[in-house]
Amino acid sequence: MGGLRQWAVDLAFALAWALVRRLPERTVTWLFHQAADRAVRRNGRGVRRLRGNLAVVRPDATEAELDALTRAGMRSYLRYWQEAFRLPEWSDEEIVGRVRTVNEKLVRDAYAAGRGVICPLPHLANYDHAGAWAGLTGMPVSTVAERLQPESLFDRFIAYRKKLGMEVLPLTGGDEDVIGVLAERLRAGAFVCLVADRDLSERGVPVTFFDRPSRMPAGPAALSLRTGAPVIPVTLHYDGLDLVITFHDAIDPDGGMAAMTQRCADAFAQGIAAHPQDWHMLQRIFLDQ
Repeated sequence: MGGLRQWAVDLAFALAWALVRRLPERTVTWLFHQAADRAVRRNGRGVRRLRGNLAVVRPDATEAELDALTRAGMRSYLRYWQEAFRLPEWSDEEIVGRVRTVNEKLVRDAYAAGRGVICPLPHLANYDHAGAWAGLTGMPVSTVAERLQPESLFDRFIAYRKKLGMEVLPLTGGDEDVIGVLAERLRAGAFVCLVADRDLSERGVPVTFFDRPSRMPAGPAALSLRTGAPVIPVTLHYDGLDLVITFHDAIDPDGGMAAMTQRCADAFAQGIAAHPQDWHMLQRIFLDQ
């Protein structure tokens, strides 16, 4: 990315963080809906990829149904950004009050056992909101962030997530071994959340995902096998103004890394199939696409 373009991208995000939070929520929601609908009409690469991914999730959908699902998916994706720009201004009561949970006892009991907990999750709804909720309700999150360009934009996102109460480690380019640091945190009883439905290394674990070949990161399973911390997959979806967090059964470590990663993929598929409009996957994920 050229220097001028990097500067423009960073400036756009800085302005959005400064301005969006000052507008009435209804106004911002209308503006972001308009932006999402315009993006769908333009049918750029990201929208085409989203539509292709959703077609795999809903293979029996008609063209009209897939059009509507893609439009809803882009609106959900823009809702994530709308909330990203406004979350730092929400009160603690608002952050917690806009969350509902399913099977929360699974993660609370595991966390109370003191061995640490690993929660892998896909790009569903708003995982930043989920992380802020976890910290405010007694389970502060340690996580990893993909390094963005320009560096100043990456720094903004690190500061944003830290303000929400999360410890954020850079995936690459840091001074410390990320897996080693996370292992230390888990041995101390930490709550580690990792977005894990897309492999960024091209060295991920092969899985079958919606009956198609894919790869997913080895990190959650590798950390569990290294530390003994349980893996509890999480899926998210929007319901009106609320974020719903669903905790799935802990992954059995039998079978090693490959089997554990496949079971994560199966849990992700269950949540995505139930709420495909909230799966913000605008990149290639299926290897045969």
